Amino acid sequence: MAHFYGTLQGNRGEATRMGSKASGLTTYAASWKGAVRVTVYIHDGKDWVDVSLVQWRGAGTNRTLYNGPVSGVQSK
Repeated sequence: MAHFYGTLQGNRGEATRMGSKASGLTTYAASWKGAVRVTVYIHDGKDWVDVSLVQWRGAGTNRTLYNGPVSGVQSK
């Protein structure tokens, strides 16, 4: 059963994908200058996300923009 759900919209219409707790879900949005990678996954029983700039076809940089709970709130 899907725990994560993703959509994308382009010139061929909309597409969707699902990910389980075990698989997570990773997506890329890329240009000729680099890409953004978003991965959602389970960490310590909670939904987490990693948002990073990544190289694409040799262009761009690698840098984490955010890695933490999907809610954006760190628990204490």
